[in-house]
Amino acid sequence: MIAIPYLTALTTYFSYGLLFVFGQVRDFFRKIIDWWSASNLQALFCCKNQGYAPICLGLEDFYIRRLYLRIQLYEMDAAGPAIKHEFHGDCFNRPIASAPDAWFDVVERYSNDYNKTLKLTKKTSRCLNLGSYNYLGFAASDEYCTPRAIETLKKYSPSTCSSRVDGGTTDLHNELEECVANFVGKPAAIVFGMGYVTNSAILPVLMGKGGLIVSDSLNHNSIVNGARGSGARVCVFQHNTPAHLEEVLREKIAEGQPRTRRPWKKIIVIVEGIYSMEGELCKLPEIIAICKKYKAYTYLDEAHSIGAVGKTGRGVCELLGVNTADVDIMMGTFTKSFGSCGGYISGSKELIQYLKYTCPAHLYATSISPPAAQQIICAIKVLLGEDGSNRGAQKLARIRENSNFFRSELQKMGFEVLGDNDSPVMPIMLYNPAKIPAFSRECLKQNVAVVTVAFPATPLLLARARICISASHTREDLIKALEVIGRVGDLVGIKYFPAEPKKAQAEEERLLKLD
Repeated sequence: MIAIPYLTALTTYFSYGLLFVFGQVRDFFRKIIDWWSASNLQALFCCKNQGYAPICLGLEDFYIRRLYLRIQLYEMDAAGPAIKHEFHGDCFNRPIASAPDAWFDVVERYSNDYNKTLKLTKKTSRCLNLGSYNYLGFAASDEYCTPRAIETLKKYSPSTCSSRVDGGTTDLHNELEECVANFVGKPAAIVFGMGYVTNSAILPVLMGKGGLIVSDSLNHNSIVNGARGSGARVCVFQHNTPAHLEEVLREKIAEGQPRTRRPWKKIIVIVEGIYSMEGELCKLPEIIAICKKYKAYTYLDEAHSIGAVGKTGRGVCELLGVNTADVDIMMGTFTKSFGSCGGYISGSKELIQYLKYTCPAHLYATSISPPAAQQIICAIKVLLGEDGSNRGAQKLARIRENSNFFRSELQKMGFEVLGDNDSPVMPIMLYNPAKIPAFSRECLKQNVAVVTVAFPATPLLLARARICISASHTREDLIKALEVIGRVGDLVGIKYFPAEPKKAQAEEERLLKLD
């Protein structure tokens, strides 16, 4: 649990309350004006033709207009004799014009209609990338992966233009599934063209009416939607709290199914290896022990952990010393550490064969792009040293060193940083809505691109900047980022803890140099 300072919580609530009140007042007067204007009557009912229900619900539209759009507003310039105001959108949905490497080109934008629409300029800014999931640096050009992906593009084209069961299975897809299964340590695997769909399409196939899904309270939206669509009973346990998981399992098993009180047909517990908004490692050994005790299946989502942690990049099981045979279903994506797209499910041969017969994402969706499949295969070979070099081991060592160095330095400066050591995801808590655009904007001014996250992706009080570290970052890159974030943190006022004494910091730097 995050201990929010009382003053910070109070000012955050006050800020959201102020935004809500003033927004409602403005909407009220806008409706009065529209009511008197017959030409604007259609706009009053939010539809093109009278008689239709609003296609956008009022509260959703209110959030977009009064908070989301306004939070992007940057500087305002006078242009021409008509004093035409231009607003520069800088906070969300920033387009880029290069590969998402350690440094990338951010395209500048502007708006002259209060951010209802954003227009691109021809200007770009070269920025240090602290937002992409390029954990191992494979998203940029690679000496081993890129030439082979290009050759595959020439041979197979960008798409198979077919589902796996029709004409969409190539020899690369079979090789990729075998490669993934061997890498994660399971008998078999199945791959999909989209990581999000891997969860949302698989869970309705595995679970149904009469089943019970027990999900971590902070699981990803793809898991939430997949669980809802399954028809199974869904309950949550407190984030990363094995003791509460056991309480929930004991209670639900004792109660049985609603109304009939019959035993559950199937129980599955779903957790993530690294939680993407918290940067925390799953307490996997304890959770597996509880699942075994109550005969529940374990479903592990390793979207952010596979390739990024563990001595050879095999994820949290390797990092925490868990036998993969104890995890019934292992899910992961290729969009982070492998610099590609798609996702996978690995498990027993019987499970994978069943999914190939029944999963709609396999039966009806276009198969993963052949060049993307080749990129994944090559990335795994680099990690295993099968490319004839030790670059994979170097990348894994660098991402671990970079992550732990950056996290410790942020904490020394007084930032409230979530997550565990070895995790490349490190959220910096912002809390107040006014500090979301301020932090993002000031970092961008100094050529550091960060991602800020707020409600509804996080709870109302827990807005944050999510830093993602890459093996492609040099120590000089990280030091520059720390200098910029340190200055911006002072300016915005988000250093919620006293900084450690400089003497201790200097001593640790000396020891790092000796190492």
